Amino acid sequence: MVDDWRDDRIGSALRGANPTVLRRLDAGFAVIGDVQFLPGYSVLLVDDPEVQRLSDLPRGKRLAFLADMDRLGEAVERACRRLDPEFRRVNLEILGNADPFLHVHVWPRFAWEPPDLVRVPVWLYAREHWHDPATALGPQHDELRAAIGNELDALGAVS
Repeated sequence: MVDDWRDDRIGSALRGANPTVLRRLDAGFAVIGDVQFLPGYSVLLVDDPEVQRLSDLPRGKRLAFLADMDRLGEAVERACRRLDPEFRRVNLEILGNADPFLHVHVWPRFAWEPPDLVRVPVWLYAREHWHDPATALGPQHDELRAAIGNELDALGAVS
């Protein structure tokens, strides 16, 4: 048994022990990010920790995962647009360089971002943004979590 859910994000989600899970989707889990310096940052985790690449999934499951990505991206977009008038867009990224399992980063982008960062990849933000306790996920993000979850539910109802 893993003591810290962060050491096994997918396994803990499968066991119902990952507190960042927003919703179980068809091929994965929609989770809110540990850091919220860009409020609404979310991640889609594949539901099998052995899957490392999109191409590891059988075609049907691959299409379901991509549909989940689309659903989470749109849910973040809708929630962020409603909660922040300076919302601009959502960036979707499948990188896989740090974590060995398939996942998608869903980054909302805002007009209030610093001018030198607003048009570049999020990964160029200074390291302190990634470890700032002031923007770490916490109870102050409950409204945002609920908004994204509600949008996921609404989008699931139309599919």
